[in-house]
Amino acid sequence: MTALHYTCPLCNLPLVGQEKLYRCENNHSFDRAKENYLNLLPVQFKHSKNPGDNKAMVNARREFLQQGYYQPLVDRLVALYHEKIVLEVNKTAPILDAGCGEGFYTHQHKTSENTVYGVDIAKEAIKKAGKKYPQCHFSVATLSKLPFADNLFSWLVSVYAPILEQEFTRVLSNGGFLLTVTPAKQHLMQLKQHIYNEAKEHDEEKLPVEHLTLVHQESISYPMHLKTGQDTLNLLSMTPFAFKAGEQVKKTLLSMEDFTCQADFLIRLYQKAP
Repeated sequence: MTALHYTCPLCNLPLVGQEKLYRCENNHSFDRAKENYLNLLPVQFKHSKNPGDNKAMVNARREFLQQGYYQPLVDRLVALYHEKIVLEVNKTAPILDAGCGEGFYTHQHKTSENTVYGVDIAKEAIKKAGKKYPQCHFSVATLSKLPFADNLFSWLVSVYAPILEQEFTRVLSNGGFLLTVTPAKQHLMQLKQHIYNEAKEHDEEKLPVEHLTLVHQESISYPMHLKTGQDTLNLLSMTPFAFKAGEQVKKTLLSMEDFTCQADFLIRLYQKAP
């Protein structure tokens, strides 16, 4: 499949795809990798040699998500998409998963009629996504300078990823929606209690989006029964507080079977003015 909507990260002109090569009018060119993704992160945009999650983190997240622990969240996100976009607007309009990781949420938004893009700064994650989900379009890029034209996407998803309102608003079409998922108060509280002396609730009051209109908000909360210690360690590796966990804590978690931990997600749906 040739993705038709990419722009050059260097000069912002449209990229035209010919088999394995994408090129703009200024002759900047980008190869499609054998794993079915484009690398649209020029070296001058990188702040480190391999930005984003490393291979171990990507593998741990994939293993955890494949166990279905977060499936109730995905089912609700996809239901909201169908409710708002497929019924009300344009069911063929392209959608974007910004900070898509290895594509777990991305591919579940794909229908026979729409075009789905996933972007992440972590090359290891995008390699896995492109290989596993060829029906979607994946690229390595920075969220602060998305390789897409203005007003393109009717639906933009951000799940536990940086929310860059100005750039997201730029690529959203008029009347388009931004769907964000952030931790609600009790998210992973039992896991945090193994790491911190005083585990604090997440702050729900802070609104990462100021100028788009909040049209819907809900939380999804349920206890997760983690079947193995490895599942718990994989979950830990997905969190910002993983680096605080010492070896003894990791050993303890690994030895625990059927560890119960609260999932508590805050879903917010914003809309750009029509």
